[in-house]
Amino acid sequence: MPSPFHEDRGTVRLIEPPDFDRAAIRRALVTGTYAKPFIVEQDGARSLHFSRDFVQSEMRIDDPYALQFAYTRKTMGFLLFDEDPREILLLGLGGGSLAKYCHRHLPAARITVVEIDPWVVAFRDEFRVPPDDPRFRVVLGDAAEFVARCTERPDVVVMDAFDRAGLAPTVASREFYADVRDAMARRGVLVANLVGEKARRLEQLRTIRSVFGGNAILVPVEEDGNELAFAFRDPRFEPRWRRIAGQARAMRERYGLDFPRFAGRLERSRKLGYLQRALGSCG
Repeated sequence: MPSPFHEDRGTVRLIEPPDFDRAAIRRALVTGTYAKPFIVEQDGARSLHFSRDFVQSEMRIDDPYALQFAYTRKTMGFLLFDEDPREILLLGLGGGSLAKYCHRHLPAARITVVEIDPWVVAFRDEFRVPPDDPRFRVVLGDAAEFVARCTERPDVVVMDAFDRAGLAPTVASREFYADVRDAMARRGVLVANLVGEKARRLEQLRTIRSVFGGNAILVPVEEDGNELAFAFRDPRFEPRWRRIAGQARAMRERYGLDFPRFAGRLERSRKLGYLQRALGSCG
């Protein structure tokens, strides 16, 4: 249907029966009471929304595998700590940006994506998410429940599970992060996307730091207004920054992402104690 939003000139894509009440749906979209995710398409971009003001994911139609948001590009910084992950667990599908990127650029990895919202999964073809195959699958289910019974040993876990209400309590608890830690490989890396109110963000960060024995790095993503926490399964793990800086240059050529800048930001954050300062500033 044509976009009902004054600031958009494109179209809105919905999951509704053919005879749906357009006027009622239009009102629900404008007032923010529409309960399902929807797509806004304009200017060559396709974005997934939980509300008009909450853009969950975005894809360029002419370049569907590109990482449009800065935080997704920085999330791939996990490759600086594990160049060749074999098992990747993504908690939250959204528009599938990270899932698609990992599927295309990490052919040796097996990728599992867990998404609780069936309406989000229903949009997977619109966002060119690959079909399930022996090395890629999308699981419809609760991330906390999946992690609690996980039999794989993921080398990388990316926590990016949000809905229209924000971060679900089940994936913000100490029990959840303890299950994540216990499920990970010995040298596993967690990347958690921290968004929302500052108090809740800091509460989540304190939990991650505590569960992972203090071995975490916090990096702000100014472009998107959020932060990323990188936490390490091995509490004694210490990045070898000189080696990382050297491999980052080759990785920039291979992946087309600014890994040297990522590495520099991570190293500065670690050495300057940005995580400790962020927590200390709020007592």
